[in-house]
Amino acid sequence: MSLYPCYMLTETVDFLIIGSGVAGLRAAIELAPHGSVLVVTKDKPSESSTEYAQGGIAAAISDEDQVGIHLEDTLKAGDGLCRENAVRTLVEEGPERIMELISWGAEFDREGLKLALTLEAAHSRRRILHAHGDSTGKELERVLLTKVRSMPSVRKYPFALTTDLVMNGGECHGAYVLREGKVTALHAKATLLATGGAGQIYARTTNPLVSTGDGMAIAFRAGALLEDMEFVQFHPTSLFLPSAPHFLLSESMRGEGARLLNVHGRGFMEDYHPMAELAPRDVVSRAIISEMVKTGSDHVYLDLRHMGREFVKNRFPRIYSTCLLYGVDITADLVPVSPAAHYIMGGVKTNLQGETNIKGLYAAGEVACTGVHGANRLASNSLLEGLVFGARAGRAALTSTVVPKQSAASGGGADTIGECEAIRLQLRTLMWEKAGIIRCGESLGEARQGIRRWQRISRQTFLTRPELELKNMILLSALIVEAALHRKGSVGAHYRTDFKERGEEWQRHDAWDRERFGVSAEIPGKGRR
Repeated sequence: MSLYPCYMLTETVDFLIIGSGVAGLRAAIELAPHGSVLVVTKDKPSESSTEYAQGGIAAAISDEDQVGIHLEDTLKAGDGLCRENAVRTLVEEGPERIMELISWGAEFDREGLKLALTLEAAHSRRRILHAHGDSTGKELERVLLTKVRSMPSVRKYPFALTTDLVMNGGECHGAYVLREGKVTALHAKATLLATGGAGQIYARTTNPLVSTGDGMAIAFRAGALLEDMEFVQFHPTSLFLPSAPHFLLSESMRGEGARLLNVHGRGFMEDYHPMAELAPRDVVSRAIISEMVKTGSDHVYLDLRHMGREFVKNRFPRIYSTCLLYGVDITADLVPVSPAAHYIMGGVKTNLQGETNIKGLYAAGEVACTGVHGANRLASNSLLEGLVFGARAGRAALTSTVVPKQSAASGGGADTIGECEAIRLQLRTLMWEKAGIIRCGESLGEARQGIRRWQRISRQTFLTRPELELKNMILLSALIVEAALHRKGSVGAHYRTDFKERGEEWQRHDAWDRERFGVSAEIPGKGRR
């Protein structure tokens, strides 16, 4: 039974894709020869986390590298919680996806005739491809959008916010979307979520404004399992200036030799890890926070001054020009940085084909959880994940046997809430301070109590974007906090000061249903679903 007004519009397509980042576009390309495809996005088609990815995309394509080495680096970064079969799929199919992009016109940076490869934290080989210096995600988005535009069976549906899934008899039959104040029921035999993450639930984030966890929230409300929600990755280096957004400063800057200094100008990473600046992201982020506490500051510095002005300008042109807008010359000045929420390792639980526990519903990219990243994602594996598992989910959606049925409509309308933006700000601050990089039972309990003040919002029906986003953010925040309280131990990006050791039975993947309790606990590599 629909919660939306009886005057809603309806439309039927073969395949519905929600999200237009790398995973959604790659899935659309896979599906296009087999029927009508509609790609829904709540902003312009190019607005996604993909566009903002700077550092690059990882793949074992050089003579000095091997798929097995990439596998081991990923498993090590994941701190023992990666599903090895998912990682193997990623690294083995990755090179083919890269060659495919190049055949479609991707312009990766080169050194002469050879692809230029750089190094990033926790990688043991130079395997990071990049484009236009530090605009890799933008280049991938360009190539995939160009490819999609050449396929007449694919249509784009921009500036449309998906509010909920169309459910019938426990099956997914499409989604309700809000566009220009009107609700449309889009019916499809296969629905694929590729909506990205939820970084906006934190006060400091590198994610764009659209990253409010919509896909995870609507899947959860429909009955999908969400898994590994306690594992939120914080990028160590985002620009920290009162007048500037938390602009990402690529990990490849440290891979090329940039150093972290505290506010007194002293290097400190050697005190925390033998790999110093090239330690895994979770380690570097915690080290920065610890150094900030020691020095009583709200930031540290990234130092590129020794790397040479022309090299820095040519290697990181987008970062250079963006920082100049805010009065920072990265070739001559110390750059103030702090960690910021960047990526959620958890998400909608899927198998390696992108299938969820709901018939007719698929997911790929950051919105999904295959276990490929474990407790901490290896740098530059995210774009690769979108390509590999976007293609796989697209192929799996071809086999969907759901027959779209029109949903019954009933009366209903939107309640309104006041001070939506104020609540959003309070929520983001609460999550940053109480459920961020370093946690404990007391802080997480305070976060839980704070979120409960707004639980009524998550049960209401709204018809405006700010309210719908807030509703989703509250739900995702509550799930992250509950998952973090449930894991009484520290693994990867989840670090609790009251349980610094891993704890008993730490090698588990907790999945959560609508009743907010764990319904499965699997050991990596020992079965699936």
